[in-house]
Amino acid sequence: MSKFRNALPQLGDRIFLTDGGLETTLVFLEGIDLPHFAAFTLIGNTDGEKALKAYYESYARIASDAGLGFILDTATWRANTDWGARLGYDAAGLNRINRRAVALIAEVARAYERPNMPVVLNGVLGPRGDGYVADQAMTADEAREYHLPQVRSFYNAGVDMVSAVTMNYVDEAIGIALAARELGLPAVISFTVETDGRLPTGMELGEAIRQVETATGGSPAYYMINCAHPLHFEHVLSVEADWVKRLRGIRANASKRSHAELDAAPDLDAGDPIELGQQYRAIRTRLSHINVLGGCCGTDCRHIDAIRYACLAA
Repeated sequence: MSKFRNALPQLGDRIFLTDGGLETTLVFLEGIDLPHFAAFTLIGNTDGEKALKAYYESYARIASDAGLGFILDTATWRANTDWGARLGYDAAGLNRINRRAVALIAEVARAYERPNMPVVLNGVLGPRGDGYVADQAMTADEAREYHLPQVRSFYNAGVDMVSAVTMNYVDEAIGIALAARELGLPAVISFTVETDGRLPTGMELGEAIRQVETATGGSPAYYMINCAHPLHFEHVLSVEADWVKRLRGIRANASKRSHAELDAAPDLDAGDPIELGQQYRAIRTRLSHINVLGGCCGTDCRHIDAIRYACLAA
């Protein structure tokens, strides 16, 4: 646990930065092989952890230079039972990986955290199946049971909070929120949307958030959107909508491509970092309570730098 548990993003209006697209950076920019796009396979070996630390530190320096908060994510988006089994990890192995992932970001945090730069240790969970396709639907209870071991590993390792990212249907999001509530951990739910601003299931984003709120008694710390370009969702962010007030963060893709186009693309579409920063600024001008700003697929330090300059200027 960091020294700044009382400075989590939902507790004030301080801006927190995150990193960018971890997997796309490692694969396309660093030339590192990630089987099944699983960055957790780098944990536990010297060269892999060195690459992860260098990646984290590049973003921590941006937050440090700006005097902003920073959310340090574990490299564990794929470190669950199904993806772990594909890569030869059993339950004990995944527990070791998830706990070591927390220890790794804690090492980075100690080098950067200070009173004007709180660093949050964030345990990351991804979907059981494909992040873009809701192809392994569980009930909320099944999802709670499925994801509870990873949440417990994070809890035992001392994270400040957990985040479920690239959620593409509502029951899995509910299950993760319930697992976190069971262990007393703040949980962030981050949905992904298609080019029409709806979840891959066709559900409206606002309805998805309302259903999670109802099923969990409003237990999530806040909600986010990730793995979609601002052009895909900015039109659904109505200032008047109650659910928008529960939205605290955006981690957008660099590319304007759809999920299907990204899946089929052999190259990395880095988009326009300056334009992306201006799009974040436009959203924060209307919705100033959105204070967690970062990137997803295709984004790197250039994008996060552009986002922080644009939003601080606003």
